[in-house]
Amino acid sequence: FLRHLAGSRTARCQSCFLPHRHILNRILLRIQHRHFRQTHGSEFPFPVRGRHIHPDRVPAAGLAPVGYEYALSKIVHIITGLNSGGAEIMLLKLLSGMQHKGLEHSVISLGDRGVMAGRLEEIGVQVLTCGMTPGRISPFKFLKLVSTLRRLKPDLVQTWLYHADLLGGLAARVAGIPRVYWNIRHSNLDPDKNKRHTLWTVRTNALLSRWIPDTIVCNSSNSVAIHQGVGFDPGKFIVIPNGFDLQRFSPDAPARASVREELGLAPHARLVGLIARFDPLKNHRGFMQAASQVAQLSPDAAFLLAGTDINSSNGALAGWIREAGLDGRVHLLGMREDIPRLTAALDVAVCCSWGEGFPNAIGEAMACAVPCVVTNVGDCAGIVGDTGWVVQPGDMTGLARCIAEALGLPAEAWQARGAAARQKVIDRYSLPAIVSQYEAQYLRAGRTP
Repeated sequence: FLRHLAGSRTARCQSCFLPHRHILNRILLRIQHRHFRQTHGSEFPFPVRGRHIHPDRVPAAGLAPVGYEYALSKIVHIITGLNSGGAEIMLLKLLSGMQHKGLEHSVISLGDRGVMAGRLEEIGVQVLTCGMTPGRISPFKFLKLVSTLRRLKPDLVQTWLYHADLLGGLAARVAGIPRVYWNIRHSNLDPDKNKRHTLWTVRTNALLSRWIPDTIVCNSSNSVAIHQGVGFDPGKFIVIPNGFDLQRFSPDAPARASVREELGLAPHARLVGLIARFDPLKNHRGFMQAASQVAQLSPDAAFLLAGTDINSSNGALAGWIREAGLDGRVHLLGMREDIPRLTAALDVAVCCSWGEGFPNAIGEAMACAVPCVVTNVGDCAGIVGDTGWVVQPGDMTGLARCIAEALGLPAEAWQARGAAARQKVIDRYSLPAIVSQYEAQYLRAGRTP
């Protein structure tokens, strides 16, 4: 229990960790001893509050010496919710890629089932929910989470996103889970761009990062630097970028034609896309400002937007479109199941966010051989490299200029940029390679330092 708090010497078994030399032992002592009694049928034979327990004195009744390896067989993923966001999509892709790997996966949503639950169940993943209300902590539902983890008895808990890192990490430690991994996918902590309770959660996680997680997974090196800067334990970070299915996301000439026909556009109309949920960090207002300038420079340009709450009933979005004078040129498609088809139809994909870690939409566009224009947030600049264009966050005039430049490329130059973008995804971000990186970390977690 809380193995990493113990320093260099720890007595452990496969289902409990008994640390020492730490102030939290006084709080956890009763829980640890009760867990040992339940597991081994006897009292723990050595005092936990002493200076340390030498590895040679570890009792033989089910305890393993330092260096013992055990088979990791069950992993529980705890995530804030299961709506269609970047983390949820990456979780689905990860578990799809880890099928038939000999590991049993379950997913617990702190909220409700969301749109991703059914897709997870289709690949054989058990999905459970806690029914928590966003922004509110319920002690009763927290205890339900602890009880669920004790019933599932996973070897490792992987949490996704700040609130799940906090609540899921605490619940896992209270439940006696031997390994906890956090997953952070955010790179902007500006108070003007984030909710107050999100920033409070980040500060709390920074304090607890020395004790709760064994490892903190980030999907960008920029996220690592930002979170180290606000006090997270610098020694626990690893970077595993997002991965992409190169069969689902690939160049598709028929998709270019069918999407234009669906939108009522001419076959050779230029199509600029922003695929992102409606969120202040995604900066849809800034996109409309840039699109207004692009429309003047490229009269045949049209604009495609898709994602959660991207529809005509979104009053704020409709107002920005009118303000930019883009009525009739912007197509709001809402949530779609055919994102690969829509992405492959684009001439330019855009990320104008105030903050990202590794935007899935950009990796997917690159896999479809679509050149990208991005703001310099997260690892975006390094991801697109010289296959696309990079501007500073908030520079919508620069964004418009780069989009117009991309639209004005000769066909051969446009195809060369797209081919280079796809090759970069093949070389660095293919889904099997990223799944292998996660799998290696999980298998490594089955070994005692």
